[in-house]
Amino acid sequence: MTATASPLRSTDQRTDTEAAPDTYPWWHPGRVVDLAAGVRRGVEKQLARQPLARLTAALPRTAHWMADELTGRPEDRPPGVPPVKLTPALIGHVVMDESIMAIAVGPNRFPRRSDYQRVGDELRQARALFAERGWLDDPASFHQDPPPLREPAVTRGWALGTSYERLWWPSGYEPHRGVPGTDRWLAFESNRTASAWVLRHKGRPRPWVVCIHGFGTGSVFMDLFSFHAAHLHDELGVNVAAIVLPVHGARKPNRLSGEEFLGFELMNSLHGLTQSVWDVRRLISWVRQQDPTGVGIYGVSLGGLIASLVAAFEADLDLALAGIPMIDFPGLIRHHAPLHLQMRSIEHNILDGTAQDVHRVVSPLSMPTVVPHPARALFAGLGDRLATTEQAHRLWVHWDEPETSWFPGNHVGYLWSDKVRRFVDSSLETRGLVG
Repeated sequence: MTATASPLRSTDQRTDTEAAPDTYPWWHPGRVVDLAAGVRRGVEKQLARQPLARLTAALPRTAHWMADELTGRPEDRPPGVPPVKLTPALIGHVVMDESIMAIAVGPNRFPRRSDYQRVGDELRQARALFAERGWLDDPASFHQDPPPLREPAVTRGWALGTSYERLWWPSGYEPHRGVPGTDRWLAFESNRTASAWVLRHKGRPRPWVVCIHGFGTGSVFMDLFSFHAAHLHDELGVNVAAIVLPVHGARKPNRLSGEEFLGFELMNSLHGLTQSVWDVRRLISWVRQQDPTGVGIYGVSLGGLIASLVAAFEADLDLALAGIPMIDFPGLIRHHAPLHLQMRSIEHNILDGTAQDVHRVVSPLSMPTVVPHPARALFAGLGDRLATTEQAHRLWVHWDEPETSWFPGNHVGYLWSDKVRRFVDSSLETRGLVG
């Protein structure tokens, strides 16, 4: 199952209560108004610290989305995105996404005041370095070609009634010298060992699909379900190799899978995405040594972003399938973060364009896609309020309007969508990736 990242992280216990001006006498109406406003703000802040209380924001946000859909003009809809039919099921999906975001984005995950200065400094240093070395003009040149993966260690496991192989190998990822945040990222010891799990048939050669999971997952149990891997393997005859992304699953250095990947530490995001491309390309190199009849990649959510990045480097893929993709992480922060945090980030030269410039080197929208057009495909939810439909549409445009399925659901609705399942099967079958 795909989880979403909170766009902000770190804790801060500060309060911003304001006393009424001492210049007012006690009976002055201005003092009464200020005191009442202070009480209201205090109550709001206390409610904001309660996850269940924050859920109340999901309904008005859903109502706002519904109003936009009902009042929007057809000509204002992005080309290629079908009109939304407001059904009880779709509205329920939107409420689910808004509820997830309401719980995830709370004061206990807001940056500390000192974080703004530090993150802003790292981004400014990175932008200067990237401009000096030409990476902002040619973002693809930021990525290094990894060596082939030859002989990973192999263990075996069992989950959901399915026996699988587990591959382990040293990732070998090293950031370019001088890139801010390098020491912090390399300090995650468990992340240095890359991992993947594999379902494969014995006997004749088969097609292979490399699956790339979303944020917060990375366990075999969850990803077998996320990709309907048993269906791909048993019914379509496909061999499956599923990567475990950096700081996820068995590679996580802390309790929460992916905690260090996506958040306000925007240089961590850059290192995480860069290492993900490196690790996936190494896994693809191993797959190509297994005599495949064809090779495809299939990513969902965060994995959709990584799949679209890999599509800028691996030209001989038979399929690059991006599902419910997030494409622009700084853009998601601006979309989901409370207004005062957006403004503070702009004041500290983070979301003023600096983060956007730095993240060009991990944006598929800034690189030409080398996978042939017939091999590209994507699916996205018309009610996706986490990665958002807008981000999927931007990839659709960048990929020159490939075959696409817009399903009536939210971010995780693909898991039970028959339309998506048929689309995935068709995407594999029409490109010869069935056994």
